[in-house]
Amino acid sequence: MSAAERSATELLSDLDAQQREVATAVHGPVCVRAGAGTGKTRAITYRIAYAVKTGAHNPRQILAVTFTARAAGEMRSRLRDLGVAQVQARTFHSAALRQLRYFWPQVIGGPVPEIKETKRGLIAQAATQLGMETDPVTIRDLQNEVEWAKVSLITAADYPKRAVESGRDAVGNYSHQEVAQLLQAYEEVKSERGVIDFEDVILILIGIFVQYPNLLGEVRRQYRYFVVDEYQDVSPMQHRLLQLWLGDRRELCVVGDVAQTIYSFAGAQADYLINFAKQFSGAKEVALITDYRSTGPIVQLANELVAEELPGAVRLQAVQSDGDPVSFDCYADDATQASEIAGKILTLRKQGEQLSNMAILYRTRSQSAEFENALAQAGIPFLVQGGERFFARREVKEAMVTLRALARSGPVGELPELVDGVLYTMGWREHPPSAQGAARERWDSWETIRALAAELWETRRATAGDFIAELETRAEHQYEPTQEAVTLSTLHAAKGLEWGTVFLAGMSEGLLPISLARGEALAEEKRLLYVGVTRAGAQLFVSYAKGNAGRGERKVSRFLADLWPKEESRATASRRRSRAKAKELVTEHPEAVPLFAELKAWRAAKAAQLGKPAYNVIHDVTLQEIAIRRPQDLAELGQIRGIGAHKLTNYGLDILAIVAERPFGG
Repeated sequence: MSAAERSATELLSDLDAQQREVATAVHGPVCVRAGAGTGKTRAITYRIAYAVKTGAHNPRQILAVTFTARAAGEMRSRLRDLGVAQVQARTFHSAALRQLRYFWPQVIGGPVPEIKETKRGLIAQAATQLGMETDPVTIRDLQNEVEWAKVSLITAADYPKRAVESGRDAVGNYSHQEVAQLLQAYEEVKSERGVIDFEDVILILIGIFVQYPNLLGEVRRQYRYFVVDEYQDVSPMQHRLLQLWLGDRRELCVVGDVAQTIYSFAGAQADYLINFAKQFSGAKEVALITDYRSTGPIVQLANELVAEELPGAVRLQAVQSDGDPVSFDCYADDATQASEIAGKILTLRKQGEQLSNMAILYRTRSQSAEFENALAQAGIPFLVQGGERFFARREVKEAMVTLRALARSGPVGELPELVDGVLYTMGWREHPPSAQGAARERWDSWETIRALAAELWETRRATAGDFIAELETRAEHQYEPTQEAVTLSTLHAAKGLEWGTVFLAGMSEGLLPISLARGEALAEEKRLLYVGVTRAGAQLFVSYAKGNAGRGERKVSRFLADLWPKEESRATASRRRSRAKAKELVTEHPEAVPLFAELKAWRAAKAAQLGKPAYNVIHDVTLQEIAIRRPQDLAELGQIRGIGAHKLTNYGLDILAIVAERPFGG
């Protein structure tokens, strides 16, 4: 029986006690503090399904919102599998744009203006008009400031005061007043061109709702129940829109983790999550703390980093208490770090690990090039998170056109075979091209399409029509399928994702934390590291490179300094090897223990006679090896590590005599 066919009560059997508490809290307000890997998406989608199947909610009156197209796509997929596909699951921007397109003709007339995907050109034009610099770095920094002001509901007139209050650094050589002038000029440039930007979609919609309460009433009649994921990332702009949607009702369920607040610099305010119970008196609060993703050692590192330092953060408890220890490595330089990581990936692939289950994470985009080069030289396919979108690739578009025509013809046969036939005509072959580059990238795209077709056939017995509908829905919402390649990603872009094996690279001062971080920004850098650690399921490799292109030797990140394994002295390492060898002797070679004891007694007497420490005569590890191998003559004794010419001459005959007197096992 599929999940969609199961009753509400039967669905609850899939959840742990904490998740069931979320699922059965069908009426708001509800605040779920969900740690990384604790199954928050599962909990809230089951909550929606349980509410629908018990009759508590009408599925067409539920709006679930999150922050990325991928997260929204995953939520829709899970809701469909649970039999509640009528529920709307969208990003804030997608939900707002849908409503804006509906109301714009009624209020203003005509279609919604063109929405510019990037502000760079508009900001450069505004900066030029003001005589400001227009180099890429300055334009990037100005763009960040424009976006922060808009999502924080700050006007150009209010910007200087609010920027100081918020501790915003000056942008380049420009004062807060000059940036305020840029904000005003930017809005004027947009107006002259007749375009709007990403944030305007929500801001204009807010303005329409405030000015036309009757239109807001339509939305409130349509949507009565709201679910907001990643609530710690909500900005004042998004929070205002949510307030308007909700009105004086309390049917709101929010989910978030203050330990994963990493977008404060862009306007996110975790205070909405922290103070939820104050805003909604009597709210039900549930903590999800059982980590199903990461092993014990990884969870322990995550908890040591941040969990106890933040109000409202949860301390994770790992289901998998054991697991491989976290690996800590220091390399000579960046190139060596990248090369060694590529080598480890090759080894893991030979051991059966899927490339799609591995990721290299780093702090800044500029670090990507070194890893791209190392992986390319090793012949390892990779994709850069935030790079070219899957559905924007030419070969993917061409495949969708051909598949759409195939679907209209109503073909007969199993979906994987039909898809293989289409891709074969486009140049796909069973084995990948030997060379890297464009040919390999096309083949990887086709393989991703084939894998998705196989998955949909296996899980849903999907037809060609079902498959092209799935591809078109994913393309519309940018919910990309999993590709068989190693993921390269900044820590920010990795949020919300997970892999079995993660390489956290470049974990040094100046990179993490970034060199300019101060105050709250420094605390956010530590949370960023926490996010990186909790992306890993089974294996975590943490590393940094000492070499820094002639600019001085790097040091390990201050966040890891106390957790980084200390280098052993030679004496400590020797003692550790001795203890390990002694344990091995007892457990694996018990028959050698009596002989080892006699050899130690002989060594003690010899040391006393010579007035030397016992280890200066012969080391324990060497005596243990003698007891195990039982040499019969000087030649065999001389082959044992630790027996040089001096020891062989002075002690060889004594040792052989003791070995000969002690029969094997006696």
